[in-house]
Order: sequence, then C-alpha cells, then structure tokens
Amino acid sequence: MKLEIRDTPGQLVAALMPISEAGGNIKTVIHEHDFSSDKGSLGVEVVIEIPPERLEVLLKLFQDRGITVIRFGEERMHYQQSVILIGHLIHTNLGDTVDRIDKTGFAEVTRMSLAMPAIHERSSAKCTIKALSREHMDQAIGILRDVARQKEILMIEPLEF
Repeated sequence: MKLEIRDTPGQLVAALMPISEAGGNIKTVIHEHDFSSDKGSLGVEVVIEIPPERLEVLLKLFQDRGITVIRFGEERMHYQQSVILIGHLIHTNLGDTVDRIDKTGFAEVTRMSLAMPAIHERSSAKCTIKALSREHMDQAIGILRDVARQKEILMIEPLEF
C-alpha cells in the first residue's frame, strides 16, 4: 500500500502503528523523501500481511488518524530495477521512451526523477521500472537499452533495490 503522511517528525511511526494495532505484520517500509506534494507530505510504501477480516479495521484506523491511503491492494508487478539515463532526455522525447516500456503490458515505468541543469545541457534521470517477472524485466531493460542507443542516451544499468 502507499500512504501519504505529513512531513513532520514522528509521522512515519504514527503511520505504522495502526498496522500493528489491526493485527498486521509489516514486511517492508520505503519512506520516500523524493516524493512530496504541495501539501507538505511524503509518500510511504508499505508491504504488509494482514488477515482479510482485519482490513476494514486498518483502513478505519488510518482514516481516524488522518493518514491518506493513496493505493491499496496487491502489486501486479513484482520485480523492480532502476537505471540512470543521461543525455538530452526531453529533446529526444522522454514520453516516447517511457511509452516503449509501458506498452509492453509486462513492464512499466513507475517512477522518474529528472534533473535538468540548463536548457542546452544534458539532463539525467533515475528511471524505475517494474515488471511481472525476472524475464520480463530483462526484456524491458533490453528495450530501454535499444532506445538509449537510438537516442544517444547513456544508460547506467540496473540499480536493484
């Protein structure tokens, strides 16, 4: 699930407490400082195990405490890798690059962090891809490798998390 919490001290712990109170088991927590909204909030990805009959209790606890649930449910894409792209990303149609992965149906670009130093300078991006399987991830990385070659973009290959 993905939660949105206020960007103030103690909010991460406060967001995790209801999971325990509802009888859930926390497996993974990713506190994203690079995700922020205009409301001064941060995203938190949480993977949990919880008995199905306790889900309503958990969602009510989140609601009562002002914790926004952005996404909830099983993840379809189980494999994740990130690459770094360096080059004229905007001028070579970054949208097309993303679309070539997304249109496969077995992989998708789920996050892109872009840095643009100046209009005529090369930009860089951390591109995170999720895929259905290891084989599909290899195919998606292969597609991205081909696109990078065509567009003369340097691709620094997978940084796995």
